[in-house]
Amino acid sequence: MRLNDIKPAAGSHKTRLRVGRGIGSGLGKTAGRGHKGQHARAGGTHKYGFEGGQMPLNRRMPKIGFRSKKQAESQEVFLYQLASLKGDVIDVVALHQAGLINGRAKKVKVVLKGEIGRAVKLSGLLATAGAKAAIEAAGGSVE
Repeated sequence: MRLNDIKPAAGSHKTRLRVGRGIGSGLGKTAGRGHKGQHARAGGTHKYGFEGGQMPLNRRMPKIGFRSKKQAESQEVFLYQLASLKGDVIDVVALHQAGLINGRAKKVKVVLKGEIGRAVKLSGLLATAGAKAAIEAAGGSVE
């Protein structure tokens, strides 16, 4: 066996159709492109989604939704989650170490959900009016 004897398996490679090579081929004259029109001519292509000048589907349909880039920077923490944390002073670093917020969070807001039974001091965090009242009622403070 030699390298020049190697051939692909029978039937695995179909021969390329040679269009425009005479009437006997079945694809002579117009070469399967039909008569006249955009697709019969060289370079007669249009961009994806083009509908011949009609308003395309992707522009006819209503656009909905919006994803804010600021959303990743701000996060919420619930009051009952603060109760499970150790330490009296709670800040962004403490919340990140506890796994309550991710590393991209720049603004963190404490929301009134659940209860807190001990005094904690919030440092560098925002709090809703209800959450602030609950923390102060427990003997804590919000900076």
